[in-house]
Amino acid sequence: MFRLTSLVSALFVTSLSAAPVVLSNVQGYGFDNNRQLQQFNVLVFDDSSGKVLARGDASVSTQYPEASKLDGKGKTLLPGLIDGHGHVLGLGQNLSLIELRGSSSELDAVQRVAEFSKHHPDLPWLRGRGWNQVLWPEKNFPTTALLDEAVNNKPVWLTRVDGHAGWANSKALALAGITRETLDPAGGEIIRDAKGNPTGVLVDNAMGLVQQHIPSATYADQLHALNAAFEHLLALGITSVHDAGVDTSTVKLYQQLAAEHKLPMRVYPMLSADDSQLPKWLAAGIIDDPTDYLDIRSVKIYGDGALGSRGAALIDPYSDHPSQSGLLVTQPDQLSQIMKMTIDAGFQTNVHAIGDLANRLVLDRFEKFVPKDKRESSRHRIEHAQIVSPKDIPRFASLHVIPAMQAVHATSDKNMAGDRLGVARLRGAYAWRSFIDQGSIIVGGSDFPVELAEPFHGIHASVTRQDHENQPKGGWLPEQRLTLTEALRSFTIDAAYGAFQENSMGTLAPGSWADFILVDRDIYQIPPEQLWQVTVEKTFVNGKQAFSK
Repeated sequence: MFRLTSLVSALFVTSLSAAPVVLSNVQGYGFDNNRQLQQFNVLVFDDSSGKVLARGDASVSTQYPEASKLDGKGKTLLPGLIDGHGHVLGLGQNLSLIELRGSSSELDAVQRVAEFSKHHPDLPWLRGRGWNQVLWPEKNFPTTALLDEAVNNKPVWLTRVDGHAGWANSKALALAGITRETLDPAGGEIIRDAKGNPTGVLVDNAMGLVQQHIPSATYADQLHALNAAFEHLLALGITSVHDAGVDTSTVKLYQQLAAEHKLPMRVYPMLSADDSQLPKWLAAGIIDDPTDYLDIRSVKIYGDGALGSRGAALIDPYSDHPSQSGLLVTQPDQLSQIMKMTIDAGFQTNVHAIGDLANRLVLDRFEKFVPKDKRESSRHRIEHAQIVSPKDIPRFASLHVIPAMQAVHATSDKNMAGDRLGVARLRGAYAWRSFIDQGSIIVGGSDFPVELAEPFHGIHASVTRQDHENQPKGGWLPEQRLTLTEALRSFTIDAAYGAFQENSMGTLAPGSWADFILVDRDIYQIPPEQLWQVTVEKTFVNGKQAFSK
């Protein structure tokens, strides 16, 4: 499965400027530069430069007689985990919202809103996130009725778990001027009752009708949210995150924190295609940070919506709603324009595509706009790649497009996807094994706060295709499972590859950043069904302890 390594680069052994630290008595796992798993018992790093000097067996320690010593106490050591698709500001803000994830019914969700309202009487708006009607008994979208009974004196806005639909009370609808005469915006839908009246649920681009009336977060609000998110992520063993869609104000805040050496983890922000300042960012060129704390070289574009809200754009209609085929959040002509502009500027282009139609449209444009000799080096990505026509899957490999996928979406969607898609389309749904077998590199992630930012939940889902109750027996579409090593790669070196950072992080090879975690059990020695229960005890970034349980 792996081999013990003790070879040390002389370049690093003889470094006179190093301030080495020898961390011994660990069960370490990392990767070499060929992505092969390596086992080691000692890790040596320089706590001034923040880089790994060596790794191997006990003999490595003898080559650093003056080094500081740390005892790993037999714990398992892994590279710092990389979440290849999350929303940092959204996570921080979500930590102070009404928590609706796990609500068992519409009534349960409303009761949570009422309880929150009672304890926060001064808030001008009540906001929450996490409801999922698919998990409720009737599986129907909620309405304003119960919500109005609970709160009718202030606006309420509750975002669905996937972020692609919102639920408003009548006060919020009134503030937004939404009536039966309001037209659906392009790429959005106002859910209506049999008489044509808005029910309170807005899908994709229609959400903006309400959201534009929510007071903007202040600088202090944003800073508080980012720091809350950083603290949360570091406690989960995440040392680097790809922030999927960031506006100029947030990027500027990141730049300020980086300049003040106050970024506690590495951030790879994708500039939002919706930001009015995008042309200026593209004209300025990529920003390659030698410390890798803040590399800016990618753009996030939305192709379609999400499957749960029937916003994912499908080639054929939804099996459980034949009158609907989903929504293109960015219309084809505009998609072409933004993708070409981004590609021509030399930026990595990362497009959200969940449905098979959206994936095909994006692949078509990569094929048209990216010169053949630049396809591999550009590392363009499709974010999610959830439902792909089987005949389009090989195009990812031939076009060198990276699928950035979130394993937890499969275990969250397993009770709904079959209804939405029917049996035939499941052959190309959440098809991790199909991608891996053709040589594609998968960038792993969670899509927090859509899902919990728990990387071991994603590793568990990748390996078992089961939920935390070990259901379904044998796994959902088990032929698409990954091995543990493949799953670990997707959250380490392969996620780093998706950000042009595989030579500096995700491996713990000599010369890489000393970003690593100590966890409470050996992931290679426990039953796969226990992987989601792994707990992080310590997190190190740049050789410095950033979290301790």
